[in-house]
Formats: sequence, C-alpha cells, structure tokens
Amino acid sequence: MTSSFAIQSAVIIISLIACVTDLRTRRIPNVLTFGAAIAGLLAHTALEGASGVLTAGAGWLTGLAIFLPFFALGGMGGGDVKLLAALGAWLGAYETLYLALYSGVAGGVLAVAVAFARGYLKTALFNVLEMLRYWLQSGIRPVPNLTLETESAPRLAYAVPMFLGVVVMLWL
Repeated sequence: MTSSFAIQSAVIIISLIACVTDLRTRRIPNVLTFGAAIAGLLAHTALEGASGVLTAGAGWLTGLAIFLPFFALGGMGGGDVKLLAALGAWLGAYETLYLALYSGVAGGVLAVAVAFARGYLKTALFNVLEMLRYWLQSGIRPVPNLTLETESAPRLAYAVPMFLGVVVMLWL
C-alpha cells in the first residue's frame, strides 16, 4: 500500500463518517475533526519526516483560512470549518484549495436543489439580494436575521458537498 493510497483512503473515510454524522445529527463532532487533524499530522510526519509536519500544518491552516470567513459571517457551522481543516491536514495546502472549490460548487448545486424541493428558492434568492444590499451599505459582516442562528431556512448538511468534493478531487 502506497502512502498516497493510505492518505486518500483516510480522507474518504473521514469525510464519509462526517457526512453520515452530519446527516444524522446536524453536527460534525470535535473528536472526529480534531482527531483527524492530529492523525493527519502524525501520518505525514511518519511518512515524510519534518517536511510532513509542514505539509499537514499548511493544509490545516489553508482549510481553516478558506472557510473561517463564512463561519464569521454566520453562514457556515464551525464543524464544517474544522472538517475542511482536518481534511487539509491529510491533503496539504494545494489539494485543500481544490477540495474547497469542488465542495463549494457541490454545495451551491445542492443548496439550490434543497431550496427548490422545499419551496424556498424564491425566498433564498431574495435573501441573497438582501445580503448584498446590506453589505454594500454596511460593509461585509453578519446580516441581522440572515445567519444560521436566526434564519429558519432549510439547512444543508455541508459534509455532504464536502464528501462530493473529496470524490471529485481524488477522481480528477
């Protein structure tokens, strides 16, 4: 078994477990995200030595940096941020960028599908326009009454698009 196969297998397993738990409980447990991040750091250290620490650390920081702004604006849960960071610890910085991109595309498609299926699409589009208007007037910050804590909209278990992003990234 090559190190690449082991790392890819770990990423698939971690993202699949996160997907199942997010769908069941609407949460991604810290034991999974922090445990996966530490395991990624240890795996890269064992496989690559000191450069593995840099690979895992850079991947973790990249994942954190990409999704943290969405969390700060109230549009994403903390578990989603920690999951991308944990997967980044396994993948490294470069692949984490692609994972975030593919997950974002999958998340957008799934969000439109869920909004359409639940009869919420018109409201969702109106909310996007309201958010853009608010940001133009007040600067980019959480929009009152349009955050995960206050909005009663259908919610997307973001581990699902992240799993789809993993599959696409590893396939390509």
